[in-house]
Amino acid sequence: MALHIVLALSLVETLVLAGVLLHWAKAVPGARLLTVFLLGVAAWIVSNELPNWLGPTAIPCALRLGATIPLTSAAFLHFCVRFCGLEPRVGRAVQLAYGAAIAVMLLTWIVLPGEFIHFPPFTGVEWVVVPNWAGWTASMVWALLAAAGVAILLHRLWRTDDARERRQLAAVAVSCGWGLVCASGYGFAALGIPWYPWQVLAMPAYPVILVYGILRYQVFVANAWARRALAWTLLVGLGLLSVPLTLLLPLDSRWLSGTAVAVVCLALNGPVRRFAERIVYPGGTASAADLQGWRDALAKTVTWSALEAEAAELLSKRVGLRIDVRVATDGDPVSAMPMLVCRESSSGWATELRGWDSAPPGSRRLAELFAEVLTETAGRLQQAALAEQRERERQLQARLAELGALAASVAHDLRNPLNIIAMAVATTPPDVRREVGDQVGRISHLAEDLLDYAKPWQVRPVTVDAALQVREAARRAPEVEIGSGLAHALPLQADPLRFAQAIGNLLSNARAAPGVRRVLVDAERDGAQVHLHVCDDGAGVPADLRERLFEPFASRSPAGTGLGLAIVARIMAAHGGSVRLNERPPWNTCFTLSFPAATP
Repeated sequence: MALHIVLALSLVETLVLAGVLLHWAKAVPGARLLTVFLLGVAAWIVSNELPNWLGPTAIPCALRLGATIPLTSAAFLHFCVRFCGLEPRVGRAVQLAYGAAIAVMLLTWIVLPGEFIHFPPFTGVEWVVVPNWAGWTASMVWALLAAAGVAILLHRLWRTDDARERRQLAAVAVSCGWGLVCASGYGFAALGIPWYPWQVLAMPAYPVILVYGILRYQVFVANAWARRALAWTLLVGLGLLSVPLTLLLPLDSRWLSGTAVAVVCLALNGPVRRFAERIVYPGGTASAADLQGWRDALAKTVTWSALEAEAAELLSKRVGLRIDVRVATDGDPVSAMPMLVCRESSSGWATELRGWDSAPPGSRRLAELFAEVLTETAGRLQQAALAEQRERERQLQARLAELGALAASVAHDLRNPLNIIAMAVATTPPDVRREVGDQVGRISHLAEDLLDYAKPWQVRPVTVDAALQVREAARRAPEVEIGSGLAHALPLQADPLRFAQAIGNLLSNARAAPGVRRVLVDAERDGAQVHLHVCDDGAGVPADLRERLFEPFASRSPAGTGLGLAIVARIMAAHGGSVRLNERPPWNTCFTLSFPAATP
């Protein structure tokens, strides 16, 4: 009877924990596979108990249900592979494991894997399964696949340097060993060993240890359950230990003894709960040295992403749980893990705790102290970024001022020689005059572009019809096509002269590119922005030019000055927009201008 009660309790636990694990599937890699494994364990329990519940008529169904155990083991192997992040490398091996499991399962459906017999050493159990050759084959495949999964866990445990991951892998490996010991009890009947399957009595603890080992370092709610369970277990044990002390009471009274036991439990309630909390939630307090260590570690980061990664690593290591940290993110980030969200508001930087409702006061206070350090670091990082940006702008303005003075001097000194050259070739043949005129015009254009790029200027945005401006710019270029996005009025905020200059520069750049036959200008509106695309079917932009395409004197056209795209980049920056080289098949080159859209 004890065996039946234990298996029934294990069945209920397995099904409940499978539902819990499925609920937290987003927090654990491969959690759905582990849910399938738990359902397979439940099927194995049912297959052993079905004849005892329904009688001998259920034996064929029970045998076929038990034959699914290799598939359960394949799901466990797949879970171990995904949990350890090895799926891309051993995906083919996982497929072979599923193939072997399905083949053996089909074999045992055709040839029943054994029979149910009466085995007297199993006191209180009427029917016990004994495998035949097909059953032993299924058992061997099950054992090999399970051993492969455990080997993957142990290999990852040996290779990883992450203390939190090591503890989690060790917990899962221990739970697997526990489950193997529990299941080995049924091997006594299969091997004819006349012993009672005492190991099976520990079966109810197996799914609990397995699921807790998975969730222990992923979600707070699992730790909250463990803390409560440990506290109640300790209180009950201390209450039982205090019962003999009631014999020392001067009066023999059940009510007095019960009251004494209750008083002992109440007196020990606080210390016991704090003790359980320290075991389940290590590192729940922070000293001044801890705070300074966090400040020093976070102060070394120079980007938002580096700050996120370092903060998540520090806090996760301290609380023994995977924590997600988001800094300076847009929108409303969502995560299955506990989070710290640090962002700037109208009143300054602040850090919000999310998913910490199940955390005890100690761990929550630790997170709040860490959040204060994170907030300070984010503010300092922003100030450093702003100071660096101001310094870059100051250096840029100084270089532009120097370049402007040089450009003005060069342009002034070039005009007279160019005029003399132009007059000197007035009586030469037409081909010579044309060639000299082209080169003189090119030098003059370069001087004008250099002056325009270097001199300080500001934009005055107004509402502009982008479709009308583009059609006007493309009026004298028959090879330029106008896309459907510009078929109707498209208002945006821009300086009309600078907008026309940016479009003109891009069109000139596209038409002058090697191999160009077609040029397309199209547009689309995306929320608060308007995107203009200038594309061509030329030879494309060389790979070595892409990184410096918008820098001065970088050109993909042999006849270009190298300042057209640099001027476009300045115009877009002045508008609060951007220009980028985009991918829009089938066009080989496509530049995208992003302007603020006009308010209707």
